[in-house]
Amino acid sequence: MALLKFLNLSLLILYPIAWTAPLMRAGLLPLFSLSEISVLTGLQSLWASDIFLALLVTVFALFAPYLKTIGLALVQFGWLSERSLPALHVLGKLAMADVFLIALYITLTKGIGLGRIETAWGLYLFTACILASLLISWRTENLLARPHPKE
Repeated sequence: MALLKFLNLSLLILYPIAWTAPLMRAGLLPLFSLSEISVLTGLQSLWASDIFLALLVTVFALFAPYLKTIGLALVQFGWLSERSLPALHVLGKLAMADVFLIALYITLTKGIGLGRIETAWGLYLFTACILASLLISWRTENLLARPHPKE
């Protein structure tokens, strides 16, 4: 359980790094330089073009995974009841990275008619954070569901 606590707390540092890291590079035609796009720059573009979509994506891509991670840490350290796990499970479902990515692609296709997109290291970090969060949540729920030996 100590390793799960450490991994979960590390997500509190890794998520903000993943949000600022370049997810992809996009540009017009092969001759022009590519602009780096991160979660935060993608959100900035969304805020400029579609405020409602930007609000949804901000909640789903930033707030939901971070709040879920904090809530899970509180459960792991015994500061929040295990009965809150179903609520955290719902938060985890709301924290869908694919919602962000779809919105980002919509923004890109609106802004770029012809061009190219290359993936960058931030996409792998962001994906790893999401997958680690799912694994940590699943493992924590399984460990807490086991009957505890009497002390």
